[in-house]
Amino acid sequence: MSRLVVSGVSKTFGHTGVLDAITLDVANGSATAVVGASGCGKTTLLRVIAGFESPDAGSVAVGSETVVREGFSIPPNRRNIGYVAQDGALFPHLTVGQNIAYGLNGGLSGRRRRHRDRVVELLDMVSLGSAYADRRPHELSGGQQQRVALARALARKPDVMLLDEPFSALDTGLRATTRQAVADTLRAAGMTSVLVTHDQEEALSFADQVAVMCAGRFTQVGSPEQVYAAPADLFTARFLGDCVLLDGTVESGVAECALGRVPVRSDAPTGAVTVMTRPEQLVAQVVSDGEPGTGTVRAVEFRGADVMLTIALDGAAAPIQVRRISVGAPVVGERVRLEVLGTAVAFAAESDTAVASVPATAA
Repeated sequence: MSRLVVSGVSKTFGHTGVLDAITLDVANGSATAVVGASGCGKTTLLRVIAGFESPDAGSVAVGSETVVREGFSIPPNRRNIGYVAQDGALFPHLTVGQNIAYGLNGGLSGRRRRHRDRVVELLDMVSLGSAYADRRPHELSGGQQQRVALARALARKPDVMLLDEPFSALDTGLRATTRQAVADTLRAAGMTSVLVTHDQEEALSFADQVAVMCAGRFTQVGSPEQVYAAPADLFTARFLGDCVLLDGTVESGVAECALGRVPVRSDAPTGAVTVMTRPEQLVAQVVSDGEPGTGTVRAVEFRGADVMLTIALDGAAAPIQVRRISVGAPVVGERVRLEVLGTAVAFAAESDTAVASVPATAA
């Protein structure tokens, strides 16, 4: 059963199109991440769902209730939708506890025990603790303010939670732990949520469903595994992570390229193609003198737990990148043999116009 259904939503500002016939189906109790570059329209989509913007066309339904369609719109305060903005939007004259209690029945009179208990519960949920309840927003860091904003949005247990990059102000380590804690909390509550982010790793780790957006349209909607391992086009492939892209030819489910004979997905086109693998799919083994190799290590980028190897392939015009653990990694100048784990993705050799809008992340 769908909890949130967006059908054919379009939006323009002046002569600029921002959303182009967007359709999205979010299952009850699931988390969806809308990921895209700045200016692609993802925040505008959230604002339309919340009721802060009116679409030019299309409709939005929460459960069995249509909240907006042509000629009709339920105001934001009656949609029972939680919303966490990028800047938190806390009330500066209220304490943290009062900000959180603001959305509860009774508002600022929430001094009753059940309100105090709920505030403490929410502060613990966002990893702050009850000691923060009497502080003012200006006494908090940016990351702490965002967590208070999230707690406030959770206070009334909304039907749908909208999150507009709420983790972007957090430090790297805290971002990951808070993101996981929030995801676990939302799932435990059976709450339907939509996260907007430009962070690909965040989208893939947070959500049950990922919608990749470019220029007001979705290029692909699917599970994190689907959009990452089987991207629909080159734009989606390159946007979601590092790629190894090689020219090749497909026949009978096998691609011939600079890596040798590589199995491809069953839906691969035949003939001239661009073969795509992820760097972690390639295994580089150092070969002894006289043994046949696939290429030569030209650079090693140390990243702590892993390294990114730049390898010049025999017979390839450009080097490729291979990710592997840092322990025992090859060094510059060594000859290696490359093996491919799993299957590659093959795209028809015609150019993908969307790719021009995103810088290449791999050779």
